Amino acid sequence: MHYNEHKIKEGQAEILCAAGFLKDVNCLSLSDKINSFSKYTSLNEKAVTNTLHVSLNFDPSEKLENQRMIAIASNYMDQIGFGNQPYLVYRHYDSGHPHIHIVSTNIQSDGSRISMHNLGRKQSESARKKIEKDFGLIKAESKKLADAMKIKPINPSKIVGKRTTKSAISNVLGAVISQYKYSSLAELNAVLGLYNVTADRCGLNSPTYKHNGLVFRVLDENGKKIGTPIKASLFYMKPTLSNLETKFIENEELKQDFVKRVRTTIDFTVLKNQGCELNTLIDSLEKERISVILRKNSEGLIYGITYVDHLTKCVFNGSDLGKKFSAKKITEHTDSSTHSNQPIAVLESRSSRQRNDSNDNYSDVLRDGATTGIVESVTTVCHVPDSIPYQLKKNRRCKKRRRIQI
Repeated sequence: MHYNEHKIKEGQAEILCAAGFLKDVNCLSLSDKINSFSKYTSLNEKAVTNTLHVSLNFDPSEKLENQRMIAIASNYMDQIGFGNQPYLVYRHYDSGHPHIHIVSTNIQSDGSRISMHNLGRKQSESARKKIEKDFGLIKAESKKLADAMKIKPINPSKIVGKRTTKSAISNVLGAVISQYKYSSLAELNAVLGLYNVTADRCGLNSPTYKHNGLVFRVLDENGKKIGTPIKASLFYMKPTLSNLETKFIENEELKQDFVKRVRTTIDFTVLKNQGCELNTLIDSLEKERISVILRKNSEGLIYGITYVDHLTKCVFNGSDLGKKFSAKKITEHTDSSTHSNQPIAVLESRSSRQRNDSNDNYSDVLRDGATTGIVESVTTVCHVPDSIPYQLKKNRRCKKRRRIQI
């Protein structure tokens, strides 16, 4: 509520409608809005999650009037099961594309709670696709909208004071925290680092660490922390460590649906860039919308690797995808002087591939004839004679005769 109302004070937003409120939207004060939601949340004080805050984003070329925005918001809330809940719709003007924020509660008038488990992947995703069709909107999958929605990294040189620091970090967190699927603080930082932000526990002996706290800081071009640290509790999305740990558990399950896409993409990108330099491979994966984050020790040696898939919004540690995707294996395959020219798919044993990737259909993602020949040679079942050596047969016959005599 305070986040959206603050945007109004700064002239970067306006409130469009208030559904389920007794007063007209123009007659509602901030206390009226908060008190109305508080009445609902007080009916179920055991609920850990009692608030819904979503944003609906549109292509920059679309000229949507406020009434059309309100109709879209109403349609969306009906489809995700929140049509009878009180909600507020804010239109923001702080970015290059039109978008609205919707604030509501999942506590109903009888005190029961509307489940929001997998809400984004199930109800919200299907509602989004139907709204695009019914209202004739540009589809979110289009490259044009994807480029417009791209998060811009923070420019460290423009960060002056606590207010600008908080505003810059908030813009990044608003896009990353809710959209990306990460299952650890390290994976979250892998994404945030792409936009010059980091979540910091501080030192082991610091008050922040001892009280299970978390702060967010801006990073400069060299990855060093600069500017004023901002407490997690001060941001509107409340990315505190306890809240993030809940998301870690949820995201671990959600990510599994997209493992195949990441594995297959990396596999064939390495296959096409066999023996190339590591930076060339990283650039090739970037074209497939997968960012590679390398973790190095003080001596500059690579000891870990993380993949950020911007298409599915998933973050994976290399070793979690399998040994062949670990930092050690990837660096080996990009160093032609110390390793053979065999692709990853060849180096992995057939039995291991069947165990780990039994559901992967590699032929679905072939892109050229040269690749086909290599993959066919890997996946073709070779005939192995099943005859038993003479010596072993002789021993078996001897044992068999002794058993008969006994």
